[in-house]
This record gives sequence, structure tokens and C-alpha cells, in this order.
Amino acid sequence: MFQLTVVDHIRLSFGSVVTAYGGHAAAAARLSRRAWYAKVAMLSFVALAAVAVLLAQGRGPRFHVTAGALAALGFVACALYVALDPEPRIYAHRATAARLWLLCEKYRALLTEVHDELLDVPSITRRRDALLQETSRVFEQSPPADQQTDDIVRRTLLGEPRGDLRDGDLDQLLPAALRRA
Repeated sequence: MFQLTVVDHIRLSFGSVVTAYGGHAAAAARLSRRAWYAKVAMLSFVALAAVAVLLAQGRGPRFHVTAGALAALGFVACALYVALDPEPRIYAHRATAARLWLLCEKYRALLTEVHDELLDVPSITRRRDALLQETSRVFEQSPPADQQTDDIVRRTLLGEPRGDLRDGDLDQLLPAALRRA
């Protein structure tokens, strides 16, 4: 049989929050990067179409067809961007990551106070339960279901690839005095 202390439980919860934070921050960065590439593609197609129109003056139908094709590609890129509308998902992941970062700091503070023996056991369990409730509220208000959120949940809750923080990994996020030997 294994034994799990209150501090071990707090450390495990802290690890889950850190994993979720990293996932949401990475998802926001990834979506933001893709949105930037889409905007660059739209602008490039429209700019190339404008250049083709200018070059088409007196040079034949090939340039007219090229200008039309480039304008159509620019329109398709713009339509896809508008249809997918990544901005709300980017902001949702960023907001969730920010809220999870604050929770990470609260977990760190609790672990520090436990280490410094500033709290008794009932106070520790009350604070732990309050943090778990706050974590639950953050997850309830997290971004809508998309591939990035699904991956974050899988890594956080199921410990699947890249989501399983080992004690050594978790120790790197804590001050030296709170690290396990």
C-alpha cells in the first residue's frame, strides 16, 4: 500500500496546474503563430495580385489571368481566416494560462508556508481544498473544445506524453528549500 501525505497531494495538484499552464501557454503561442502566418499569406496574395494587375497593362491575358488567380487565392485565405476565427481561441488560451499561472504561485506559496511550518494541518487542508476549487473554476471556464484543449486535458489529467511531471521536474519549479532530496 502506498501513502500519500497532504503535502504530496499538494505537490501532485501543483504539477497538474503547471502542466495545464504550459499547455495553454503553448496553445496560445501556436495559434497566434498560425494566425500571423495566415495574415502574411493573405497580404502576400493581395500584394502579388496588385503587382500582376500593374504588370498586365498592355502585356497580354496571361497577366490578367495570373492577377485574377492571385486575387482569388487572397480571397480564399481571407475567407478561411474569417471562418476559422482564431482570435477568440488565442485569447481564451492566454487568459486561462494567466489564471493558471496565478494558481501556480498560490500553490508555491502554500508549499512554502507548509515548509516553514507556518500552518497547522487543518489550515493546510482548507487552503488545499480552496486551491482545488479555484482550479476547478478555471478549468470550467477554459477555452472551448478544440484540438489544443483536448491535448492539454489528456496530458494534464491522464499523464500522457509530455504531461507527466516527475518529482525532479516539479522540483525545478520550486525554491531550493522546497525541493525533495
